[in-house]
Amino acid sequence: MIRLRAEALAFLSGLLVVLSFPRFGHGAVAWVALAPLLVALAGAPSPAHGFRLGYITGAVSSLGLVYWTATVVVQYGGLHLGLGIAVMVMLCLALALFPSLFGLLVAAWVRALGPRALLLSPLAWVASEILRANTLCNFSWCLLGYSQQPFPGFIQVARYTAVYGVSFLVAGVSAAFASIALEKRAGPRWTIGLLTATVAAGVWIHGEWLLGQRWPESGRVEVGLVQASILQEDKWDPDRAIENVRRHLQLTRGAAAQGARLVAWPESAVPFSFDAAPEVAEELRSLARELSIYLLFGNDDREDPPGGPYRAWVAAKMLTPQGEMVLRYHKIRLVPFGEYVPLQPVLTLGGRFTSRLVRQVADFTPGEEHSVAEVDGHRVSTFICYEAIFPDLIRQFTVRGAELLVNITNDAWYGYSSAPYQHLEMAAFRAVENEKYLVRAANTGISAVVDPRGRIVERSDLFRPATLVREVAFVPGTTFYARHGDVFAWGCLAAAAAITAATWRRKRL
Repeated sequence: MIRLRAEALAFLSGLLVVLSFPRFGHGAVAWVALAPLLVALAGAPSPAHGFRLGYITGAVSSLGLVYWTATVVVQYGGLHLGLGIAVMVMLCLALALFPSLFGLLVAAWVRALGPRALLLSPLAWVASEILRANTLCNFSWCLLGYSQQPFPGFIQVARYTAVYGVSFLVAGVSAAFASIALEKRAGPRWTIGLLTATVAAGVWIHGEWLLGQRWPESGRVEVGLVQASILQEDKWDPDRAIENVRRHLQLTRGAAAQGARLVAWPESAVPFSFDAAPEVAEELRSLARELSIYLLFGNDDREDPPGGPYRAWVAAKMLTPQGEMVLRYHKIRLVPFGEYVPLQPVLTLGGRFTSRLVRQVADFTPGEEHSVAEVDGHRVSTFICYEAIFPDLIRQFTVRGAELLVNITNDAWYGYSSAPYQHLEMAAFRAVENEKYLVRAANTGISAVVDPRGRIVERSDLFRPATLVREVAFVPGTTFYARHGDVFAWGCLAAAAAITAATWRRKRL
């Protein structure tokens, strides 16, 4: 019965993590989400049992947060329903390894140091998140801190720590609740509660102060975001290709009429080879010249040299008002199971199993250069779709002088699931971390303008054609995070490793 109770608490934590994110949950839930798991870990008879409890939480939360991957690989990847579900389950089980590591560490610490070790658990949680972002599939979707995007006062700490500092704070409050629930003495309970409230209040007060401060500006520009709302099944239909481009052209003329100087189209908006289709290239150049705009658009690149390997890149390009190409960016971080198959030898058993999975998923080549271009003398960068969830990638553009961040994406794959809402919340953190405006053009939505404090100041609806035109600032300079990267998160990992080594040594003595 005790074991069943512990596993039920772990299951509850997984469910609460799911309910911390859109579209079916709310960020306020995140502050208590890990508390049930931590209570269960305090009574775990061994680190192995802690690993199992963490795995339950991780599996439940992953299934609730990335369930939509099954739809993507079935509906658009051409896989059989059973195989699509299997791919989704394998991904979720892989992601569950990181909360299970958290469970193992916390259980080991509690056995060595007692229940007070729960207060160290935020170190273990952030350690698991930075490992998740940099190992296996690098699929850092819906890290705990992302749930707080609706609360701008709490997320300003991300300018120093990226999203990991917010995760640390949220996990710390859960740890305090768990410790208070287990502590029998009134004095320590009050101490834990007051210290936790003081830290949370301090972070919030600092955030509110920043929200009242102006960011530096080196100029302003009217940005137009084009959302043509082309269904995924129509996007690559050869019979609709010309029509799809013309829908973008029409919306662009409307944006220019409203004063847009920089117009962004979504990912893969131009389904032709820019280099091999001169008539299409000239039409786009003529549009930029006619409207006197900078035109940024998604357009993939291909290379098929005689005797050489065929390669393809997910790409973006930008034309000047003179029709000259000044930016050609190749996507660096590719989408697992969408643009490449991760761990192919494992998932295909050396190529003997699920070879269909490899055939159906496009096999793109990752880019290597963090490209930056100029708009009216100000430096602008773009990144594509899923790249928006990688803080360390996006800060590289800021280090190279970017004063405005442009995210182009195609979320049509996700339908009306939770994914488009989650994706936008995560992208908004990049504005805070770099203190830059972030503008986002999405094929079917959600297109948005995010200010340098992470507030979504304008957004579109899903699956409706739209044009957003808004004046935004070019913001020069760099934040602590942009300059120094994930020192906080790696520091948490180092601290977690040191605590583990110390408890192991103590156990041996």
